[in-house]
Amino acid sequence: MRVSDFDFHLPPENIALRPAEPRDSARLLRVDPSARDPFADHVVSELPALLRPGDALVFNDTKVIPARLDGLRRRPGGAGAAIEAMLHQRIGPARWKAFARPGKRLAIGDIVEFGGALTAGVEAKGEGGEVILHFSLSGADLDVAIAERGHIPLPPYIASKRPEDERDRQDYQTVYARAEGAVAAPTAGLHFTPALFDALDRAGVSRHFLTLHVGAGTFLPVKGEDLDDHRMHAEFGVIAPETASILNAVKARGGRIVAVGTTSLRLLESAVAADGLVRPFAGETSIFITPGHRFRTADALMTNFHLPRSTLMMLVSAFSGYETMRKAYAHAIGQGYRFYSYGDASLLWRAES
Repeated sequence: MRVSDFDFHLPPENIALRPAEPRDSARLLRVDPSARDPFADHVVSELPALLRPGDALVFNDTKVIPARLDGLRRRPGGAGAAIEAMLHQRIGPARWKAFARPGKRLAIGDIVEFGGALTAGVEAKGEGGEVILHFSLSGADLDVAIAERGHIPLPPYIASKRPEDERDRQDYQTVYARAEGAVAAPTAGLHFTPALFDALDRAGVSRHFLTLHVGAGTFLPVKGEDLDDHRMHAEFGVIAPETASILNAVKARGGRIVAVGTTSLRLLESAVAADGLVRPFAGETSIFITPGHRFRTADALMTNFHLPRSTLMMLVSAFSGYETMRKAYAHAIGQGYRFYSYGDASLLWRAES
């Protein structure tokens, strides 16, 4: 398949600039490829009724950091230049991989000042504006400085329409976020509230947590037309031994695994063995899921509506079927669903392989 196979037209009015209030009042499109009527319109608060006792929800508990930094390049004997750095992967106590814009203004050895005591040297340059920054601060001191100087990295389709504000610091974070390190939110999880968790508990649906620190690379556009030429940026993830054991037990007794978000699903599929058992995991994954992938873990996927031509559009097409998802997105657009990070959700059931 080609990248253009995953293209579609989205009217601008379907792009959500703020989340629903309350969070679980967002709309939810159920997509079941095996059903006579594969599409049904719900709201997120109805999720407990769409599941059954013994099912297990798997959440990504990563926490978004204010990873967009505005700086000024200083070069001996040269003029300063404004630089935006989007941190996307920590690789040491004082070192981050980042996407710099405009990257062509930076050279190895340059110093970028981000305000106060926060500076960084350009240690290496890669493709597409990627750089390695070695900061003047380290460890917890660096974390504090980034929190003070950084901005919430709103996606371009929101940031181009309105500025970031204090409300985004809460809105662009799940209520269960715990492990700091993501530069983009696991957006399917934004729909959950304490009240919805209580309802799920009463319905006998368990919840379990893994961690995948979402990097900006996940959302980069796919360049060219050949899917085989695209390479995902690595992201760090953890599945605890206890969590892996519990999920395997759920499957063994006939329960269904529901991944909340594509990040949860990608990490589960990175950790599963050939025998279908989820193994404990701690390391990097760069898994790229496209149609033809054989899923071994989740029975269902709760996820938002994704950008055309994106790796996430390819993933959902692999999960529920290419034609099913084309029709599902046409249905969602026609019914006025809100798309992208602050938009509505879908509950996708896995296509029969």
